[in-house]
Amino acid sequence: MAYMEKGNHSEATEFILSGLTDHPELQVPLFVVFLLIYGITLVGNGGIILLIMSDPQLQTPMYFFLSILSFCDLCLSSIISPKLLLNILAERKSISYTACTVQMYLSIVFGDVESLLLAVMAYDRYVAICNPLLYTVTMSRQLCKQLVAGVFAVGTVDSVIYMSFIFRLSFCSSNIINHFFCDIPPLLALSCSDTRINEILMLVFTYLFTVGSFVTVLLSYVYIISTILRILSTEGQRKAFSTCSFHLMVAVLFYCTQFFIYLRPTSSYSMDTDKVASVFYMLVIPMLNPLIYSLRNREVKDALRRSMNKLLTNS
Repeated sequence: MAYMEKGNHSEATEFILSGLTDHPELQVPLFVVFLLIYGITLVGNGGIILLIMSDPQLQTPMYFFLSILSFCDLCLSSIISPKLLLNILAERKSISYTACTVQMYLSIVFGDVESLLLAVMAYDRYVAICNPLLYTVTMSRQLCKQLVAGVFAVGTVDSVIYMSFIFRLSFCSSNIINHFFCDIPPLLALSCSDTRINEILMLVFTYLFTVGSFVTVLLSYVYIISTILRILSTEGQRKAFSTCSFHLMVAVLFYCTQFFIYLRPTSSYSMDTDKVASVFYMLVIPMLNPLIYSLRNREVKDALRRSMNKLLTNS
């Protein structure tokens, strides 16, 4: 174990990630599974971004926000997956202190951005369905850019504040993180410092951003559903529901997993359950998002069909 002297005790300069399992026979199958997940995530989200950028009919606020969501999913997965894949096959599953803090910093930033962005997307759907005549005026391109800039600014500030309190912690008893990446709960459980302030901050920020965003999504959909039910046309109701159902599905998956991981005290940290939840939150959801949006959205499928036809025509 690598330590450096700091005051009257030793301080860890690197950590060992325990990973997902200590059974050697599972290493190759897990590597294949997570390589496949990461590959689908890259292709799916990258494809959504390119499709939205290239198709004129997708130049709307909803798809602008969707492209930013896909970018966040790409980043979240790329923060974790390469190191996870490397460590699955490595004998020594180490990560430097600096790399660990960078990984945690970026995961907080993009986790916050995605959480807030889902709320922004719910507001966009609310305006589109409840105030359709004012939609193009309300959701102007300038406002959309300002909203995206705002959620990135909030995520960055939140991460800077939290990481400044992480740096005050000492890790002097062990440097083995019982996880597959540098997440907040297992790192707090490892520290030999008083982590009460960190736990309070984690709860406060989770309630502010995650719970606040979830409540915004729920309220938006209460108004959306009540408006849809007043639509006389069955076809109109079906179209409105299909427009919103995929976003609500993504939001519920994302927020429920975050609640499970971060709205519990460190003392109740469970190795197996938290690892499974983190795999779902950090790796599986970013893979599922483009599949959910593309398979359940006619406009995306039509844009993909136009793009494929254009490629075949040019070739």
